[in-house]
Amino acid sequence: MLDVPTLLIALAFLLAALLYASVGHGGASAYLAVMALAGMPPTVMRPTALISNMLVAGVGAYKYMRAGRFSWRVFWPFAITSVPMAYLGGSIHLPAHYFEALLGIALFFAALRLLVKPGGVAETLRPFKWGWALGIGAVLGFVSGLIGIGGGIFLSPLLIFLRWAETRQVSGIAAAFILVNSASGFLGLLQNSPPLPSALPLWAVAVLAGGWLGAELGSRHLSPPWIRRVLGVVLVIAALRVLLA
Repeated sequence: MLDVPTLLIALAFLLAALLYASVGHGGASAYLAVMALAGMPPTVMRPTALISNMLVAGVGAYKYMRAGRFSWRVFWPFAITSVPMAYLGGSIHLPAHYFEALLGIALFFAALRLLVKPGGVAETLRPFKWGWALGIGAVLGFVSGLIGIGGGIFLSPLLIFLRWAETRQVSGIAAAFILVNSASGFLGLLQNSPPLPSALPLWAVAVLAGGWLGAELGSRHLSPPWIRRVLGVVLVIAALRVLLA
């Protein structure tokens, strides 16, 4: 019989997936925060967050691609270097708190930039620089695998600030980026034989439902300024999770 804490975690996962999927994210930072509040051990938290991330990002990537909100040209240079580095990061068993302060501060300032004037970020695109994308992908992939997230939380604001893709395309690119990095990080993590919670099937259904609804909103109904506002809120939540962990 399911207990109340398990059901509450499922509800929190569903709501987090809905919010994050609306901007093309998987929600790993939120799942980690929920599990930390529930007192779950890190050995369980990391694989659970990555699996949930894969499910939500997979749904999101599918929905955004179907809606034409995706760019292979921008996606693959980031992915080609991030995937092996995410595997490497996932295989390393090191405490992540050394990185969390700087990452939390970076996320917070990125959120402020989006929230202060969400409608004022220009949609005029700049030339895409493949060399920079390859380097950024490697860094984001390694950090993502090490911490147990998909990396879209960092890629989305970067793409918006650099103006390498339209806002709705950014969400689709981020979803696919999160999917491949979460899968790679999880494969690296499997080397340590992580334990999985018995409630994982229930939580998987919850994040799939939330992810489907959120991706539908983001890919077809939310305007670019609203996507930036929601992304700003998501970044604030992620920053607080990292800084207060």
